[in-house]
Amino acid sequence: MVTFFVALALLFTGYHTYGRLAESLFGPDDRLTPAVSKADGVDFVEMPTWKVFLIQLLNIAGTGPIFGALMGAVFGPVVFLWIVFGSILGGAVHDYMTGMISCRMGGASVSEIVGKYLGNTMKQVMRVFSVVLLVLVGTVFVTSPAALIAMLTPEALNVSFWVAVILAYYLLATLLPIDKLIGKIYPVFGIVLIVMVIGVGGGILLQGYQIPELTLQNLHPAGKPVWPFLFITVACGAVSGFHATQSPMMARCMKREKDGRRIFYGAMISEGVIALTWAAAGVAFYGSTGGLQAALANMGQSGVVYDISTSLLGIAGGALAVIGVVACPVTSGDTAFRSARLTLADWFHIDQGPIKKRLLLTVPLLLAGACLTRLDFDVVWRYFSWANQTLAMIALWAAAAYLRKNAGSRASLFAAVPAAFMSAVSGTYILMADEGFRLSVGISYPAGILFAAACAAVFWRSGLKEQKERR
Repeated sequence: MVTFFVALALLFTGYHTYGRLAESLFGPDDRLTPAVSKADGVDFVEMPTWKVFLIQLLNIAGTGPIFGALMGAVFGPVVFLWIVFGSILGGAVHDYMTGMISCRMGGASVSEIVGKYLGNTMKQVMRVFSVVLLVLVGTVFVTSPAALIAMLTPEALNVSFWVAVILAYYLLATLLPIDKLIGKIYPVFGIVLIVMVIGVGGGILLQGYQIPELTLQNLHPAGKPVWPFLFITVACGAVSGFHATQSPMMARCMKREKDGRRIFYGAMISEGVIALTWAAAGVAFYGSTGGLQAALANMGQSGVVYDISTSLLGIAGGALAVIGVVACPVTSGDTAFRSARLTLADWFHIDQGPIKKRLLLTVPLLLAGACLTRLDFDVVWRYFSWANQTLAMIALWAAAAYLRKNAGSRASLFAAVPAAFMSAVSGTYILMADEGFRLSVGISYPAGILFAAACAAVFWRSGLKEQKERR
């Protein structure tokens, strides 16, 4: 189990080293944060740092680091590499930069950040793209927890019943001031989540299961290529554009800029630990990638989570673990709809103080989500996964533009390199995926690389233009 423990150590080391580099490049200072300068008692509310961290963690830790990690583990231990290095070099950089830039821009949503640093056209694209993604996220995070809760309750309380209950909760969480509901229940959910991860990880280790050691061999039973499918499948467990929609929400609640590394970079590293634990558990519990693939095909992601949890921890412990897994998506779904409301409010300049104006935006968003729950979960997940990584790509290019303008061209590579990587991933996937253009590997691979190179060239040329304007 050397690979697993080395991977854990790398995640913690990355927080203390690469996270400090991110902080030094951004340069947080003592200026007033939006929570203080724009306090409104609804969305701009100053809260303790530990609470903001827990809310951020639960916002971003949906089913991605659990379901995505399990599906990614079907490729074999190579998934550990992407979870570790994707989290440290890509995901945590993405989350920290979007959160801190938002803080500097008065709590602006990601579409406004993109508009400022990538131009008005990209702002309009990002406004539509981010709202669509957030509704997809909210939908995914309604159906998956509803399926899990239904397994623990009497047959009369079926999935449809729990979908309705979760949507009703989302209505309250989207409308009420952030400290009245979310700020009060998230610490409890956070404790359950931590207990769940420790329980599942400890169960695998103490009960004699063997976590396989690292191999670069693709062990996917169906031979699906690692590039780009592994990177899209793991999604929130390594790099997630959805997080760019959540970080601005916490940028409106943090006391000091200097808490940003703990809140944004730290939450993503914590999510990496969750993903690593579940990826290891999936392969170890079923003995092989083939066994895990068969379990996912027969029981679905929710069934696999339930099977692993109850087998490792017993009925009571399994119920606690499943509640932890339910808390992850529910506490991302509610803030997905809340973030969609804030994005539309920024877009159309709608004051969110009066509750009537909040209702005006919230009700249509929840109705759209309710309609989408009728679609097949796997189809929604695949479209969400690609849209998620594409949004991360755009947010990283915006972060690179911010660093170039404020810290220099060399500093911009900190975000530009992962941005180019995600451009290649996103471009290649949509060309060859079943829900995309279904092109051959021979066409998709070089075209994806060319797309990433084109993005990098545009970024480089825009940098030269900035230099000329300064002169």
